[in-house]
Amino acid sequence: MTVAPAAGRQIDVCNGDADGLCAVLQWRLEKPAPALLVTGLKRDIALLDRVQAGPGDEVLVCDVSLQRNRAALLRLLAAGTRVRYFDHHAPPDVPDHPNLEIHIDLDSRTCTSLLMDCHLGGAHRSWALVGAYGDNLTGVADALAAQTGMTIQDRDQLRMLGEAINYNAYGEEESDVFMAPARLYETLLRYRCPLDLLQHESIAQQLDTLRRDDLHRAADVPPYRRNGRASATLLPDAGWSRRVIGCLANELARAEPERAHAVLKAMRGGAYVVSVRAPLSAAGGARELCRRFGGAGRAGAAGIDRLPAQDLDRFLEAFDATRWGASSGDALTDQAIGTP
Repeated sequence: MTVAPAAGRQIDVCNGDADGLCAVLQWRLEKPAPALLVTGLKRDIALLDRVQAGPGDEVLVCDVSLQRNRAALLRLLAAGTRVRYFDHHAPPDVPDHPNLEIHIDLDSRTCTSLLMDCHLGGAHRSWALVGAYGDNLTGVADALAAQTGMTIQDRDQLRMLGEAINYNAYGEEESDVFMAPARLYETLLRYRCPLDLLQHESIAQQLDTLRRDDLHRAADVPPYRRNGRASATLLPDAGWSRRVIGCLANELARAEPERAHAVLKAMRGGAYVVSVRAPLSAAGGARELCRRFGGAGRAGAAGIDRLPAQDLDRFLEAFDATRWGASSGDALTDQAIGTP
């Protein structure tokens, strides 16, 4: 559906995972205003294609790849729309336009929620931590929470919430997930502090239970291919596997931080969805690997929306041969772009 706002409207565009939702949430808690939310499931990336806007309209974009949305961004800028863009994915050439305010940092230790936290001076840090935990930046989030004076029990609660929100974003269609991300955001936005949400709403506990059930099913699937440096798991096509693929990749990465992990899920029509995690001890190389097969992502975590079945062996061979850690391609792009 194409979204056509009235003049002077505000539109928030974000990925439907924890990082995207929590980045927009921080902005709207700090700058309350009626805003139309455009979001979707984890792999709904070309979201700016859905937005029609013009002079006087403002669009906030969070955690959405500029690489996949550059043409739509240029269209909006040419129409006179003001755009603020926060992201941590590798961009193509960043447009230079007076209506574009851009905040991109590709450091593997940050995410969009943390970029927003920095921009807002930590005004809603608890929600930034929820986004970081959901984006599998557990060590970074733990350290920041400790600096903030947060108790271990509160940290554990925020981590549970972040992982639950992130889990809810994975699926091939909205019927796969417990709640559409846009509806979940409406619940999150009622609370300035996520700990208050956890006291008054059951949604996080419901999602966490479903997540653990799906992970339990995934635990029964043995590695498809495994060596001393890397492990690949091949999941069947089912509702639970569509939901759990990203969570499973994160769990495996945390359980074996010295090993790279690929989780592949069979799709209808003879192809695979792929989630790749570089070793947490050498968080680089995932983006370059997935790019070779039409995918995208970050240095430490990337994916492929559709890997043809005939390319499975070629992908696994490339996965096994990848030199993990900061590669030349990652090093050239992992730097802040635009305003800090």
